[in-house]
Amino acid sequence: MTTKSDLLECSILNFTQFGSKRFTLDELASSLGISKKTIYKYFDTKEDLVSQSLSYLLDKYLADINGIIKDTSEDPIVKIILIYKKGFEYLKHFKPSFLFGIKKYYPKADKVFTNFSAQMVHGTILSLLTEAKEKGYLKDKVQIKLICDLYFLRIDNIAFKNDNLFDLYSNEVLLQHLIVVNLKGIVVEGYSNVFFGEIA
Repeated sequence: MTTKSDLLECSILNFTQFGSKRFTLDELASSLGISKKTIYKYFDTKEDLVSQSLSYLLDKYLADINGIIKDTSEDPIVKIILIYKKGFEYLKHFKPSFLFGIKKYYPKADKVFTNFSAQMVHGTILSLLTEAKEKGYLKDKVQIKLICDLYFLRIDNIAFKNDNLFDLYSNEVLLQHLIVVNLKGIVVEGYSNVFFGEIA
């Protein structure tokens, strides 16, 4: 018996690899050995399936983020790096056509992704940068909201702009250049962590 979770898991795996527009409900039904009617038992439209499968994936990432935040042994700068390190593990499996497809064809799913990104940056990352500033890790004149908007909001747009940077560079190189280098530029002299020494 195919469950809703089975459908969501199979859908997001294929949507991120082949694009949400290109991967059809017929292909989904065939890959699970079910009829299309079974899919419509759980989802009213393909857009509903696309947005719910994306939410399913983002909920997994959110659980990972919450685990990182709860770890009291790490300072807030390291937590930001670990959050993006985990995020890059998810984004590496995205094909650019998936994000472009939801933007063009599935506005409900695009809104799910956009809201998640904004909440993560303007909620989680901003909060961690605020904590870092209160602990004296950041330079006094650093405008943390501006830093969020410049360097953290919609990293996916940068990574997938012309070429898929995840195909061109390793996750570690992207983490260093998109996240660590930017954080290194706003911390006070003398601050360091294990990731700062890895920049080549």
